[in-house]
Amino acid sequence: MSFSSLVNEIAFRDHEPTDKKSPASRPSARSTAGSYARSYTSTNATSVSISGDISSQLHGGYGHPLTRSWQAERQLTKSMLIYPLFISDQDSEETLIPSLPNQHRRGISKLIPHLEPLIRKGLSAVILFGVPIAPNVKDAVGTAADDQKGPVIQSILLLRARFPDLYIVADVCLCEYTSHGHCGILRDDGSLNNDFSVNRISDVALAYAEAGAHCVAPSDMNDGRIRAIKLKLIEAGISHKTTLMSYSAKFSGCLYGPFRDAAGSCPSFGDRKCYQLPPGGRGLARRAIRRDIQEGADIIMVKPASSYLDIISDAKEIGKDLPVAAYQVSGEFAMIHAGAAAGVFDLKTMAFESTQGILRAGATIVVSYFTPQFLDWLSS
Repeated sequence: MSFSSLVNEIAFRDHEPTDKKSPASRPSARSTAGSYARSYTSTNATSVSISGDISSQLHGGYGHPLTRSWQAERQLTKSMLIYPLFISDQDSEETLIPSLPNQHRRGISKLIPHLEPLIRKGLSAVILFGVPIAPNVKDAVGTAADDQKGPVIQSILLLRARFPDLYIVADVCLCEYTSHGHCGILRDDGSLNNDFSVNRISDVALAYAEAGAHCVAPSDMNDGRIRAIKLKLIEAGISHKTTLMSYSAKFSGCLYGPFRDAAGSCPSFGDRKCYQLPPGGRGLARRAIRRDIQEGADIIMVKPASSYLDIISDAKEIGKDLPVAAYQVSGEFAMIHAGAAAGVFDLKTMAFESTQGILRAGATIVVSYFTPQFLDWLSS
């Protein structure tokens, strides 16, 4: 039975005359039901507006695919995406990373063929992670990090020359280059020497900026490194053309495993819990964000993303006038692939849903391993 038929039936039943007048003196059942049905529906609609419940009627606002898209505060666009690249010091290497689906570690000679089709599809930004493979290249202070012949600086020079419109972000850390795998210089007791580490990190950042990186992104989490980098950029006369993107709220945890497989950056002992933020440390994250803004950060990053949407929201609240970036890290990416492979959900649908959550929380930049797929999906 349709809704209108149901209304007619109810109206006729509830309002059927009870007197014993002759049939000739009573209105017909059909006319009575029709009039009462019209009265019922009219009164029902009016009562909604009178009672103030009209705001509960939401379906009209998202009943069409276009109006559904209008409900999003931020729409994912190609310009929001930064694509992570693992650059090997072995020029011809192209090695699939088993724990990071469809991602490779590539040497310099493999970069251009890989990037050319992506740039034609609209790729606008990459972030570079150097991966030293050569024997005996790692040491206690990460000397290879700013080697002029190392993978990051050579990649910056190559990409600037070949793709002048490609925006190049250089991750700045020592963990890939130190023999101990930690993100700075250590004391004799194995603890992090913050002052020495900041001095070294800021030197590396300056070297990348001088090589032509548009943006330097320190991920080491040493106290005070943003100020140190900013001052060296100012002294070198290049702060006006170098963006400083801080991994301000980088949390320790178990979601970095595939990245460490790719970059060879797993600590040889201990962990990074004394300098990366504890997962429950929302207050610490807010303090770190405020500190880095005061020290001169141009962009604030939160990492990982999906487990820390509240921190992304906090970053947007604290840094109202700054762009907020979020890194959907290797473990998040691998989990989505694993769920899709198990038939739990569709890969494309979940990639978009997870990224839309990140944008909704307040990010306007997303570092994503899904970038190559998004370039196709957003085109179609």
